[in-house]
Amino acid sequence: MSQSRKVVVIGAGPAGYVCAIRLAQLGQQVVVVEKEALGGTCLNVGCIPSKALIAAGSLMEKVSQAHSMGITIEGMQLDPAKLVDWKNAIVGRLTGGVGALLKKHGCQVIMGTARLLDKNTVEVTTKQGTQKVSCDDIVIATGSVPIEISGFAFDEDAVWSSTGALSPTTVPNHLVVIGGGYIGLEMGMMYHHLGSKVTVLEATDGALPGQDRDCVKVIERSLKKKKIKLLVNTFARQWSRSGDGLVVTIEKKGKTEEILCDQILSTVGRRPYSEGLGLENVGLATTESGFIQIDKQMRTSVSNIYCVGDTAGQPMLAHKGSKEGLVAAGVIAGKPEEYDVRCVPAVIFTAPEMASVGLTEDQAREAGYEPVTGSFPFKASGRAMTLQETEGMVKVVSDAKSDLVLGVHMVGPEVTELIAEAALAIEMGATSEDLARTIHAHPTLPEALMEAAEAVHNMAVHIYQP
Repeated sequence: MSQSRKVVVIGAGPAGYVCAIRLAQLGQQVVVVEKEALGGTCLNVGCIPSKALIAAGSLMEKVSQAHSMGITIEGMQLDPAKLVDWKNAIVGRLTGGVGALLKKHGCQVIMGTARLLDKNTVEVTTKQGTQKVSCDDIVIATGSVPIEISGFAFDEDAVWSSTGALSPTTVPNHLVVIGGGYIGLEMGMMYHHLGSKVTVLEATDGALPGQDRDCVKVIERSLKKKKIKLLVNTFARQWSRSGDGLVVTIEKKGKTEEILCDQILSTVGRRPYSEGLGLENVGLATTESGFIQIDKQMRTSVSNIYCVGDTAGQPMLAHKGSKEGLVAAGVIAGKPEEYDVRCVPAVIFTAPEMASVGLTEDQAREAGYEPVTGSFPFKASGRAMTLQETEGMVKVVSDAKSDLVLGVHMVGPEVTELIAEAALAIEMGATSEDLARTIHAHPTLPEALMEAAEAVHNMAVHIYQP
């Protein structure tokens, strides 16, 4: 192991705190600076609290459909205050756990705002005042913030960001969601399950831009089935108050219309956050998109300054950031690490769930492959039938010449869990035959992946392939 170095990690989200713990495990001296809360956006106002509320909404939906099993429940009610308290308790346990892990690993935590003075000095402003921290290396892990669009500034009252949507005092009667990406659809479907009427405004010609279109079609059918209105090629222009309600002015095909609602949620994406960090003091600048450029070892153009997580580039996903944090920590500790992953899985907690890893058919074709696909529907899965969740399918994209698995795309029950096997297959260079020849337990949902791999070669057993 190389000589111990003093490292300042700026930001304690999934990229920063993971990096800090690994640095400590590798014998480095670590100072973590966090301006808001340990765990960052993900644990406090992102991944974890949103999935807690989504789980509650899904449970209410399942209970309402249980009559077909002979189970009748009358008088089901939602207490929004208790729901938020339950969500907050989960967040508290997890963020408390992060703090305990940092402490047990000997990491010093300073709650304050960091600013780079030079490549070896970080100024931290706390409630008690300002201090300077000298170091050998700096890791920037400052994350991202929601994007505001013109006319819809976040006040977390009439216009929610994703943060405001996670702490409702009441359930809206009619929620207008601006943005039909994964955050907008997750939140929109969750509020539908909790009892809201939901209208989604999407500027492109379909939901979930960039995702596998066959999977998206299933989601769009589900929206229609749930009577969630999806308005595509539609732009939100402004809003105003009208009595006790709100009026959203939209533009579609050059014509303006008005939608009456009582809550607006704007979810048009996130942008990397580096304001006030003092990048100019060390000769760093961001790209047009706001990212800090890095190499495969997470180094910036300043050799002892690293960047991980959302500020380091797409995809802006917590698990990608954590991996980058591990790489940066290894490099700083003198290990031959680099970010060399073949794929990064993406999961979307809609209803049904959606998950994807690797290349779509179009991307595979653009990359020079000759893609072949195999699909298996959940309506042919015994396990899916017992769960009363038969919407969706699993699609495997393979290379016709080598049979290598290039991508796997799923929509259906618990696919956010199933995608891990597909990610491992791609990372290990598995073929569709490898997946097909692996015995999968019965009756389980992962059998659908095995059957989809069989379907690549027209050999699926539980569906007819002419």
